[in-house]
Amino acid sequence: MPIAWATAWRTWQMTRRAYPWTYAVGTVLPAALTISLAYLGFHAIGGGRIGDDFGTGAAAYLAYVAVGATAFQFTVRLILWSAKALITEQRQGTLAALLIAPAGRFPYLLGFTAFAVLSSLVEFLALGIVFLLLGISVPIASPLGALAGALALICAVFALSVGLGGVMIAAGEAHISQNTVFIVLGLLCGFTFPRDYLPVPAQWLAEAFPTTAAMDVLHGSLTGGHTFAELAPRLGVCAALTAVHLFLGLKYLPRAEARAVEKAH
Repeated sequence: MPIAWATAWRTWQMTRRAYPWTYAVGTVLPAALTISLAYLGFHAIGGGRIGDDFGTGAAAYLAYVAVGATAFQFTVRLILWSAKALITEQRQGTLAALLIAPAGRFPYLLGFTAFAVLSSLVEFLALGIVFLLLGISVPIASPLGALAGALALICAVFALSVGLGGVMIAAGEAHISQNTVFIVLGLLCGFTFPRDYLPVPAQWLAEAFPTTAAMDVLHGSLTGGHTFAELAPRLGVCAALTAVHLFLGLKYLPRAEARAVEKAH
């Protein structure tokens, strides 16, 4: 798609020329600290013992947290790029020009997401050093399931970002919206702890987000010992919810854009 490719290339050129290395460190550091604190908590507080939720031994627990913390920070990174693309245009005073340009909004946002995925993969390679220092190894029960889960997570986050981006430009703010989404996703979607720990109503609410099913596939294929066939139903749920959220986001986006233009005048 020419528009998506052009958007990704433009973003790469801008970032390459003016990209503070401290931002990359700040991106990786939260996941590294989460994994490190889980390691210390396991030994200092847990006494080297874990519940049946994480299988057997420290390796299962630490691998679960490592996968979840990395996936959550990856999710945050994608939302920060994809959902904030339009409000960045709004802040720079170029949103009106973008709206009248002969470029579809879907490929434009897809280009930002493509750049975010590639740049994040490079940055998160640094987490491998943390894994090595702490002696954490992540088993891969189903390589195909892990790949499908990663792709499902990317698609799920993109679908959520489309609607969130509309909310941001309509409201004229980003921090409250994005941080609320981060808290909700991190608490409900089973990134770093099993959702069985949550109250039943919260577990039901979690099922409304496609990221929940995507994380079930990732955890199941990496640390849960499940086969791809066993994970296929959750992949189907993730695909269905992703399609619904994307449809609703794309339907809402024109209204949000109109609202943003009205507020500007």
